[in-house]
Amino acid sequence: MRARLRGDRGQVTIEFLGMTPTILVTLVVLWQCVLVGYTYTLAAHAADEAVRAGTASEGQAACEGAGLEDLPGAWQSGAHVSCGASGGFVTADVHLEVPILFPGVIGFPLPVDGHAGAVQEEED
Repeated sequence: MRARLRGDRGQVTIEFLGMTPTILVTLVVLWQCVLVGYTYTLAAHAADEAVRAGTASEGQAACEGAGLEDLPGAWQSGAHVSCGASGGFVTADVHLEVPILFPGVIGFPLPVDGHAGAVQEEED
């Protein structure tokens, strides 16, 4: 019996159970980093699409609609697209909320911004 109590049998199981919370927290933090990066990508893409529609002289409504069109539903709810034209130059700003763990549930209070600009096309 004494030899059995001094052995290290089962030690790996105990160490794994002790590390489980650390592993889970690490996975959650990594997933949140993925969501932040994906939100930045979506904001940049939405701004590019919006300014592309704005340069084709389709108007401000088309510009804003194009910015929201390709966004996944979870990001559309908190999205804001603003377009403007000045001196033959069209700009688009997109503001998205970064979701916390599950897209579409709740977002961080700090938005991610995407900005794009291009020269307006001339009509023939």
